[in-house]
Amino acid sequence: MMDKLQDMSAPIGRLFLSMIFIFSGFSKITGYAATAGYMESVGVPSILLPLVIALELLGGIAILIGFKARLISLLFVGFNIVSALIFHQFWNDESQMNPFMKNIAMAGGFLMIFAHGPGAYSVDKDHAPRTRTLH
Repeated sequence: MMDKLQDMSAPIGRLFLSMIFIFSGFSKITGYAATAGYMESVGVPSILLPLVIALELLGGIAILIGFKARLISLLFVGFNIVSALIFHQFWNDESQMNPFMKNIAMAGGFLMIFAHGPGAYSVDKDHAPRTRTLH
């Protein structure tokens, strides 16, 4: 019973973590100029925007299907922490506390994928050692 629950929770967890990045990547494409302007306004060179879009879209899809999940998860850990510090400076604007903490929580979720692998129903499943199950 517990194994089945764990097997189903892994792909659902990957779906939940990846959705925000896949949608965000698409919205950055459709609102490219506005996103580039916003990045520049906080001191981030807009030349990095294609890399951000690639990470969000391709990395999000990779997490969703569990492909190179540990490596991509580490990239997302860094991405979430850096973007929290740059774009959600709650120490300057109290209203940014929740977005800041959301990014930190997502970094934690990606650390779990890094630590335990992508789980069941993933492309990487056959290439990663199975983690211990809870009993």
